[in-house]
Amino acid sequence: MEIGKVPENVLKRAVFKQIKHVRPEVLLHPGVGEDCAAIETKEDEVLVFSTDPITGASKGMGTLAVHITANDLASSGAEPVGILTCVILPPGTREKRLRELMQEIVAASRELRIEVMGGHTEISDVVNRPVITVTGVGKAKKDQLVSTGGLQPGDDLVMTKWAGLEGTSIIAAEKQEELAKRLPSQIIDAALEMREYISVVPEAAVAVKTGVSAMHDVTEGGIFGALWEMGEASGVGILADLKKIPIRQETIEVCELFDINPYMLISSGSMLIGTSHGNLLVDELQKQGIPAAVIGRAVEGNDRVVVNGEEQRFLEPAGSDQLYKIYESL
Repeated sequence: MEIGKVPENVLKRAVFKQIKHVRPEVLLHPGVGEDCAAIETKEDEVLVFSTDPITGASKGMGTLAVHITANDLASSGAEPVGILTCVILPPGTREKRLRELMQEIVAASRELRIEVMGGHTEISDVVNRPVITVTGVGKAKKDQLVSTGGLQPGDDLVMTKWAGLEGTSIIAAEKQEELAKRLPSQIIDAALEMREYISVVPEAAVAVKTGVSAMHDVTEGGIFGALWEMGEASGVGILADLKKIPIRQETIEVCELFDINPYMLISSGSMLIGTSHGNLLVDELQKQGIPAAVIGRAVEGNDRVVVNGEEQRFLEPAGSDQLYKIYESL
């Protein structure tokens, strides 16, 4: 298997097929595109859990680790409450590096009012660079719990912010010297600053208040992968318009240098939302200073299609994220 997400068919055969539903308290179960689990704790409230590793970045990875887990929780309509961290470092790592990682984790947690509740830290020769896994805990009212699989035919698809958001910032940080030889400094600086938009907690709160049928943060596989996953999880077709998918010039410039498709590039910080009133939701998001656009709709059937004028692209399950191309030579 290639680096990145395990292929969907393998995931279904080797992972999901083994897992059985045995506890009635568990309300959200493992599935394609489902990033969280939820447990009913009392009549009107549930606890929501999510876990994610950071493996595709080395700079600012503590910050990313916290935000990505908080984003998963927010995508289920939950308020992030706390996290547990697992930090695995290669032999020879200096104490200064561990301190820097924890400073990033604590600062991002403080920004989101999340408590660092515990975790595990070790040195291991099975890794050659730091790996951080964060498990997040959130809470939500039972009637506000949102899944990736709640999309209904006819629902609008709203996308916040821009395609390739996280990937652009990672490329700018990891390959800054190479980019400086090819691109103007203002492009690189703007790409680096895109990390400031990595949280989707604000838009999730607006969306839940306005009313949604499904939410999914756009991570590995980019917006094309997220569209597929939401359609697959919901058992519906997707019709999206490429020209309506927001993308920034910085992303286009950076991706061209590495032959990367920006619509298949990891995009944490962007959220895909299903709703029966897309234009109203876009207006409410924009009132809060959050860029958003209606990019398509859910339809009957199983085809997930992106149109670009007269051309059509039939989406497939996300493979290895385009981000990994940066580790090939320019």
